[in-house]
Parts: sequence; structure tokens; C-alpha cells
Amino acid sequence: MKLKTSVFLCLAVLIASSSSGENHESGRFNRPPLIEKPYAELPLGSVKPGGWLKHQLQTMADGLTGNLDEAYEAVCGDRNAWLGGDGDTWERGPYWIDGLYPLAKLLNDPALEAKAMCWIEWTLANQRPSGQIGPFERKQSERKVPPPKGAQITDPDDWWPRMVMLKILQQHYMATGDHRALFCMLRYARFQHAELNARPLYDPENAESGSWWAGRRGGENVMSVYWLYNVTGEPFLLDLAEQLKQQTYPWVDDFRSGINLKRYRYSEHHGEGDAYHCVNLAHALKYPLVFGQHDGVQQALAVTVKALNDIRTYHGQPHGLWGGDEGMHGTDPTRGSEFCTISEALFSLEKNFEISGDVRFADLLERIAYNALPTQATDDFSARQYFQQANQISCTHSPHKFTNHPYESNLFGLTNGYPCCTCNMHQAWPKFAAHLWMASSDGGLATMAYAPCHVTTTVGNGTEVSIREETDYPFRDVVRFSLELSEPTRFPLHLRIPQWCEQASIEINGQAVPQPAAGSMTILDRVWESEDLVTLRLPMQVRFKRGHENCVSVLRGPLVFALKMDEQWTSADAGHEVRSGAAWNFSLFENDIVSGRDVIDRKYVVTDDGASLAENPWALSSAPISMKAFGVRNPLWGRYHDEAGPLPWSPAAFPKGEKPQRLTLVPYGCTTLRISVFPTVN
Repeated sequence: MKLKTSVFLCLAVLIASSSSGENHESGRFNRPPLIEKPYAELPLGSVKPGGWLKHQLQTMADGLTGNLDEAYEAVCGDRNAWLGGDGDTWERGPYWIDGLYPLAKLLNDPALEAKAMCWIEWTLANQRPSGQIGPFERKQSERKVPPPKGAQITDPDDWWPRMVMLKILQQHYMATGDHRALFCMLRYARFQHAELNARPLYDPENAESGSWWAGRRGGENVMSVYWLYNVTGEPFLLDLAEQLKQQTYPWVDDFRSGINLKRYRYSEHHGEGDAYHCVNLAHALKYPLVFGQHDGVQQALAVTVKALNDIRTYHGQPHGLWGGDEGMHGTDPTRGSEFCTISEALFSLEKNFEISGDVRFADLLERIAYNALPTQATDDFSARQYFQQANQISCTHSPHKFTNHPYESNLFGLTNGYPCCTCNMHQAWPKFAAHLWMASSDGGLATMAYAPCHVTTTVGNGTEVSIREETDYPFRDVVRFSLELSEPTRFPLHLRIPQWCEQASIEINGQAVPQPAAGSMTILDRVWESEDLVTLRLPMQVRFKRGHENCVSVLRGPLVFALKMDEQWTSADAGHEVRSGAAWNFSLFENDIVSGRDVIDRKYVVTDDGASLAENPWALSSAPISMKAFGVRNPLWGRYHDEAGPLPWSPAAFPKGEKPQRLTLVPYGCTTLRISVFPTVN
């Protein structure tokens, strides 16, 4: 794919409007009366990806993320109403730019940035006198040609898509200091403040109100309003935030009671009393803590942790997401998990860590990013799955137990399922990369997740610091940080120690420091000098998690391991199908799992040749590590249509006539076909 040459026409505007962004107020930390938060997002561009992560982002730039206006021209091309055209008015265009813009900044790619800036420039230039932004209503009588096929053109004034554009404008301001974006957001906030009483986010009795989606996702709007308040100090913004909170679905009350999290949905349509929509839940995971910045962080933290525990109990999947296709639908590993859920869950967890400093959010972030995320798009980022399955033995046009689009939703294509994921998948990797490091409220820096990267920012009294992070994590357990400073400076360096790591160790210039505690942010507060080297070791042991029908998943560090299966890719009308001739219906041995560390280490052996990581370590052919284990075929566990059939309860009796076999497990994120939830036998 190649970039359209017309995009370069926007370069002149981009160059003229950009500023260095070095001296503007970024709104990092909360103003009173908002409660101080321990960490804050760095301005976009402070963190630059390296190694395999940079290759992943470049693959996106060369694939759908950089070229969606061509691949999905009907919605993301020039006719989109967010570019002044007569086409799509809703979420999909802004969704794309919410990933394309940070990708361009992370890669320092002026052509990609210019492409994203066309959307931002149109929004800034076409703000209405009232302060409203975005598409204008286009009456049917004004249309000379039909709208593009597949475009969403109803409700052009819906509040929801504008919440996505606010996130884009916020990123643009933080990256460049372009005060036009700030002025636009303020004018729009005043418009909302005046308009919401008569036209709320959602009121089914009010035809002029917004949408069901806006009512469920109003916390996105609150998040942007609080950021705007931190930058400007405008008091009316606190009133606006309260308006929005009152008009948003009562997620906090729901999470506190836990009743609705137990529900399943069996219909593709949304109704009162139904189980949650899977992506709405991913958005809402940050709302208690976003609201808690005003209402109380500790109470909000307790509510959020309870919600995550309930999700894990009633709908949890081994990769960290939940069974929701699209309604919440339980722990069965053949339930689907939607790609949009990954994007929104990661962003919510990034914000939750920022506000609370709780390591559990960062641990779950890595669990999802390093398992569910790599597998749901093709290696060249030219196609995606709408739903993935934790136990996925084929991807074919055949009946599945999904509540939405049951036939084609696990194919790899462009618009199968719903096209929302085609546009929203792009923010996941870039925002993960941008949040690897955060500013700390004590004038230092903090790691949230680990990946190869380079961060440059200021610490303490304004001293510039650069830290190069070199690592093969999450496959290997060593992370090295090399520091460069303009002058020796004292500042605290916060390093996250995952809950799963009981034997972490840290050395500074070869000298050991006291052992840090698992599940903590350990703080190294000292005078740092150029060429200082911090070495963090996070030893990874094999462990197990019980799930559906008391079956088990195998984990090591942040990675889930799955049965390695060969893959045969073919083309179909709705996308690529994937099949395998490999056996899949294996049980693990219960005694190997419950007999203690010595037995586990003998029976589950990790193989690593120590070679340099491939550019794409998430491809099955280049998986850098594998694991040998023992299992046995279970003839009573059979195929159901093209899915793995119902899991037998574990542990079961050893199947008659079968013999133990040596199995090869590989990281979940390297697989397309897999078993990651295994029954056990005695």
C-alpha cells in the first residue's frame, strides 16, 4: 500500500500550525480540587519505540493503519463528513485518527502526520459559532449522489463521536502546543455546558438527545474535560464534568453491586436488563477512577478492583479479556473477544494506573497487550479478526456460538463482523508504546510496562534526561536502562515489579540494591549521572490459572502459553480462513500441576536458544521461546462444527487406550490456532 499523494497538500498547513511544544503547559497533574495522582502521561513523542515494538508500529504504518483511507475508502476516504464530505458522520473516522496520529508521532513520519492533520485541521477550521464541532447535518434534498455504501449518516450531532475527537485534539496539543486545539476544546466545552440540559447524552424520551452509546460512554467526555481543566483552570469545567457524570450510565453503582456483571446476553440487540456490551465495559473500567479524581480515589480503586475480580470470575479468559461477543457471555474459551475491546481495555488500564499507581492495572495491561493483541491482526497488519477465541481450532465461515455475526466473525478480513474494529484497532499499540513511561508527581520518571524504547523528557528542576531501555521482554527477563543527562541530577526512578515476580532483582552499575517486593513500584532515588546503568531482572516461573470447568491455562511471566498448531491459510469471500490438520484435543496431567515447584520445573521446560529476537517475534515461525509439556489425547473432547467442543470437567479419568505425548506450547500472541485452556486428567 502507498500513501495518497494528495496528503502532502496538508504538509504546508501542518508545518505552519505546529510548534515545538516544549514550553506549553501539558496538564500533567491535577489542579485542586481534583485529587493529586501519582503518575501522568508524558507529552506524545517523549517515548520512542525500539526493537520489535518499532517494527510492529512500522508494519502498521505500511499496512491498514497508514492506508485505511484507501483500503476502506467508503468510510475513511475523502467523502467522510469529518473532512467536510457527504459520507460517514459517526465514530469510525475519528477512531482511525485516534490511532493514526499517535503512530505518526511515535515514528516521526511527516506523511502520516499530514494525513491525520487533515482531519484535525478540518475540525479546527469548521467549528461553528455555537462551539459545536464535527459533521454538519446534510438533508436528503441536498444530496446529489447517494452516500457511500456502508456509511453511517444518521444522527450527525451525536455526542459520542465528538468524545473521540476530543481525545485526538488533546493528543495534538500535548504533542505540539498548538493552542488552536485548546481554544477549540474550550469553546466546545462551553457549548456542551449550555446544551446538555436540553439535549442530554441520552434520554430515550427526548428525540433531540444523543445516543445510547453516548450515554454509556460519557466518562470519555469527563476524562477530556478534567484534562482541559488541569491545563486552563476554567472553573465551569468542573460543573460540566458533573453534568456529564449525571448523564452517564451509572457504571460505578453497577460495579459496586456486581449484579449486572453476572449476566449473560443471548441476543445481538441491546435491551434493558441485558448483560453489558463488551466494548462499553472496556471503556467503563476507567470511569470509577476518572470520576474518583474528584469524588475519592481510594473508594474508586476498591470499586474497580471488585469489578475486575467479578469480570474474571464470571467472564474471564486466559488472555486477560472477557467472553463478550458482543454481549458478555461467560468463561467458555470458545466465546469471542472483540478487537475493539482490546483497544479500549488497554487505554482504560493505562489511565487507571496513571490515576491510582496500582501495579495490578499494569500487570493486566501487559497480559492483554502481550497475548490478545498480537494475534488478532495478520502479521502484515492487512486484515483483522472481529472476534478471537482462546480455544480456536479453526477460523472458517461456519456457525459459532457468538451472539453477533456467528458465521464470519473469526475470519481475518476488513469488514466482517462490524467495521468498527477496522477503525478502532489502530490505537492499541501506539498508545501502549506512548504510555510505557510516565512522569511521577515527585519529579521523577516511572515505568508502567516493559518493551524496547527510548524516553526523553525533563526531571526534577528541568534537567533533560534520556533513558534507553533495552530488553527482549516479555520473552526474556532482563531489562536494562542506560541513562544520559545534561548534568548530574537527583530524581526518583520508579520501576514496576509485577505481582507474579517473587524474585526480582535490581543492580545499579553492577551493585545490587535491596530486593524489591512483588506487586510494587520500587523507587530508586539518587543522584544520577550519564552512563549510569540500571539492570532489572524479573525471573519468570511457570504457573497455572484455573478457569472454565476447572480447566487450566499455562503462564510464564506476562505470557500465556498455547498448544502449537500448524496453520493453513486460504482466501474466502469474507476474508482469510485458517485451518489445521494438527491434533488439538489434549489434556494435561493434574499431578504435574499440583505436585509443587520441583515437578513443574521438570515437566514444563522452557526452550530458548538465546538468539536475537526476529523483527516480528509474534509470528509463529519466529516465536523466540517454546515450552515442552506432557499431555494425552482425550477422544471424548470432540469438534463441534468448526469449534472445539464443550470442555470436560477437570480432572477427569485417564482416557483408556491413550498414551502420554510430548506437547509443544508457544506464546499465545504468536498463534492463530491454539488451545490455551486445557482440561486435566488424573
